[in-house]
Amino acid sequence: MLAGLPADAWVLDLGSASGSFPESLTVGRVVRLDLDPVRMGPGRVIRGDAARLPFADGSFDAIVANHSLEHFVDLNTALAEVGRVVKPCGAIFVSVPDASTLTGRLYRWLAHGGGHVNAFVEPMGLADHVTRATGMPLRGMTVLHSGLSFLNRKNSGRIPLRLFLLGGGFEWTLQTATHLLRLVDSTAGTRLSVYGWAYYFGSVTDPELAEMSNVRVRCGSGHGDEWLRAQSLVRRFLLWRYYRCPGCRTMNLFLSEPVRTMNL
Repeated sequence: MLAGLPADAWVLDLGSASGSFPESLTVGRVVRLDLDPVRMGPGRVIRGDAARLPFADGSFDAIVANHSLEHFVDLNTALAEVGRVVKPCGAIFVSVPDASTLTGRLYRWLAHGGGHVNAFVEPMGLADHVTRATGMPLRGMTVLHSGLSFLNRKNSGRIPLRLFLLGGGFEWTLQTATHLLRLVDSTAGTRLSVYGWAYYFGSVTDPELAEMSNVRVRCGSGHGDEWLRAQSLVRRFLLWRYYRCPGCRTMNLFLSEPVRTMNL
């Protein structure tokens, strides 16, 4: 969605903290907005409330709300504001956690709620809500898996005592746990490794709909197994296959599974 934008396009990274994606993904101009300025990084950053966006109507060609809707106290007004500031021919990306999943429950338990004030459990219910509020039709959606990166002790300065009940947050325990969860899901049809959903609305011509189940235990990013193979990143050690994240450089166990999409 971002790669196809022209250089004069404007992108809003909504509720972004220090940024939910690298600016190198687009030649367009990125504005990041968050309510807490302490969390914000360099670049075009604005302190603001999603329910009262300080922008004119139709200001943005694309809006990214990456794991932010669950934090908005006034969700209805925030979505109406998104619909106001996006161009009629624009696009919207939304990702949210599924509050009913194992990983979602673990996150809220470890982080004492994690600041989540909205619990999403019906994927199509949220999609309809966004469409009604913004006027943007749903173009596609996909399932998000978790790398349990929120349990990684290297991602937090202070290690909570309750983390030791979940293996201590060491990367080797997270690699083992995520691999086992994927295997159980693949064989038993469960959703133990699922974390949430991603949606594309509006003018998105080729949305990424394949599930990316190989998710990093440190940075939390994911890629499909075919992409990892194409980049020659998959290695083998005895009975195990593994790959090293091209971003954070952590070693992760590799799992190949049938691709399932949620086409409309």
